[in-house]
Amino acid sequence: MFFSNSLENQLQRWNETIRNQPKNPNAYIRRGMVNFQLAKINESIEDFDMAEQLDASIKPYLWQRGLSYYYAERFAEGAEQFEIDLTVNAQDIEETVWRYLCIARSLGVEEARHSLLTVKNDPRRIMQCVYDLYSGNCTPNEVLTVGQSEGIKGNFYSHLYLGLYYEVENNIHLAQEYIVKAADNYKIDDYMWYLAQVHKKLRG
Repeated sequence: MFFSNSLENQLQRWNETIRNQPKNPNAYIRRGMVNFQLAKINESIEDFDMAEQLDASIKPYLWQRGLSYYYAERFAEGAEQFEIDLTVNAQDIEETVWRYLCIARSLGVEEARHSLLTVKNDPRRIMQCVYDLYSGNCTPNEVLTVGQSEGIKGNFYSHLYLGLYYEVENNIHLAQEYIVKAADNYKIDDYMWYLAQVHKKLRG
């Protein structure tokens, strides 16, 4: 699962599925995810767009496209995608944090913090702490402490979201330090771990 040759194999499988089932929106979403994991950002967006063309009702579930928009620097579209996602997944802090990141990159951190949407009841303590950091109610050290208490996954998320936090603050040195640690030291079988790899690759 963690090696790009298996991603290439997955890409071939989804290409084949799409050849056989060109009207299967799920196949395009899956191929879009693999394209993203291979850092093929524009191709991933094309796949997610095609999935939505085939089935308009999936639009609020295309959080993966929001992530691709961020790396394509299509920040307004990214913010809109995450806002729509929150209509069906109101308990997910990651949706509102990514909306914040998109707004921060396009309109500045002050505007992003001012328009941070309220999310309650995300069961993950580390994400609650990340939310508090982005809303200005907690320190980076507190995020790291909570992350440590939640094992490898907590460590991964604390480092990833600190890195992204520093990126929009234009603190490139700390952004790099935390994202690289997330990607290299806390490998988890999760789409967001691949996002850390993609971030590293695209930012050099």
